[in-house]
Amino acid sequence: MSHETFDDQVAAYALDALDAGERAAFEAHLAGCTRCESTLRESREALAAVVLEGPAAVPPPDVKAALMRRVAGDATPVHRRTDTRRLWLRGVLVAAAAMVVGGFLTGMFVAARYEAELGRVARETSRLREDLARQEAALQTRVAAYQAIVDLLRDPATRVIAMRGAGPSPTAEGRVVWHETAGGQVLVAKLPPAPAGKAYEMWTIAGGKPTAAGVFQVDESGQAIHRVPPGRGPVDVFAITLEPAPGVPAPTGPIVLASTK
Repeated sequence: MSHETFDDQVAAYALDALDAGERAAFEAHLAGCTRCESTLRESREALAAVVLEGPAAVPPPDVKAALMRRVAGDATPVHRRTDTRRLWLRGVLVAAAAMVVGGFLTGMFVAARYEAELGRVARETSRLREDLARQEAALQTRVAAYQAIVDLLRDPATRVIAMRGAGPSPTAEGRVVWHETAGGQVLVAKLPPAPAGKAYEMWTIAGGKPTAAGVFQVDESGQAIHRVPPGRGPVDVFAITLEPAPGVPAPTGPIVLASTK
């Protein structure tokens, strides 16, 4: 095998592009050839420089001219051919490294865009799952309340008491399904959502004394169902006021719904 063959294999060896047989033959030759060792070192230095510096490059113009002369059979001195070959190898390495770096950067860009889209989809999926869970919980609560109302209505002692809007919510409507010993459920409609930090509070009033019966919020349509615990005796009036969200021990806000005696 002529030495010119090994000269041509230096660039491919630096790029790890030789097959197993060619690689073994080249490495065996490289062990005793200072010329190929020097060319390989220059090739690797050129490749490292391109990877670190980044900008794309192509072989110099005089490399193309040297190649054309070689194809045309131009007789060039051996040392000139060697220099030209090394220059060509450096140009090939530079162009190949530029392609590798460009492909790597393109892949990184595509991966980043893909990961960003996956993140957006994951966040949207999580939000939809949370919304669905909230809707499911609200539906289960409403179904349980309706079942409790049905159970109350089976008892002849249960009463249905109307509530009328008052104060800031004159168009509001309400019904209390009430049993003196079992308690009951209040259903409200047409109440605006409570302002931030506020909630609606239910009251049972007996002998002119109000007793807190829990706080609640309405949905976007202005509706709500709220469990009313039994009182200590007969209830004269049911009322709903707008209070601070945690609830208060005695009414302080405006009455929005009330029953009549």
